[in-house]
Formats: sequence, structure tokens, C-alpha cells
Amino acid sequence: MWLLMLEAGVALFLLIFIVWWTMFSGRKPESPPAEKPREPEDKP
Repeated sequence: MWLLMLEAGVALFLLIFIVWWTMFSGRKPESPPAEKPREPEDKP
């Protein structure tokens, strides 16, 4: 019985860890978005 409880605990830990990892692995909100380099305008 303790083996089933251990397995359920490990599965719950993995589920929580995967959810936490995916929530906080994205782009940081304080980092500005990447800007495209401006191309020089050709004026005749």
C-alpha cells in the first residue's frame, strides 16, 4: 500500500512541476519586445 502512495506522490509532484515549469518558462514581462532593425529610406 505504501508503494502505491509513493507512486501517487511522485506522479503528483511531476504534474505540479511540469505545470510550474511551463507557466514560468516564457518571456519575462520586463524584457522589451525585439525590434526590427530600421532600413534606411532612399530619397532621390
